[in-house]
Amino acid sequence: MGRESRKPERRRKRSGASVTALKWFGGLAIVGAIAYAVSQSSGVAYSERDIGVVNFSELTAEEKHEALTAANTKRCTCGCGMTLAQCVSTDMTCPLREDNIQSIRAMVRAADKS
Repeated sequence: MGRESRKPERRRKRSGASVTALKWFGGLAIVGAIAYAVSQSSGVAYSERDIGVVNFSELTAEEKHEALTAANTKRCTCGCGMTLAQCVSTDMTCPLREDNIQSIRAMVRAADKS
């Protein structure tokens, strides 16, 4: 008889459920990435990487956090208004920089003994 007419196959539109699932997956991936970033930060402005002249490697995570919190809280005494950690990390010209480094090292030793 006659030829069967075939229509070209059209791409199906994604159903509403699959689009919603993709959006949820993307949103969860973003939330997961943010949560991971927050969990990796120690909650201090200047980390051990920033204070590269002081060795924090012998400390546990809790001791390291204690020493970093102290270094990020105590103020430099030169009058600049910076914390010890900020001063050591950013101001190479501070006349008290070496004293501040020694103070942070003392904080590391104190945290190691606690």
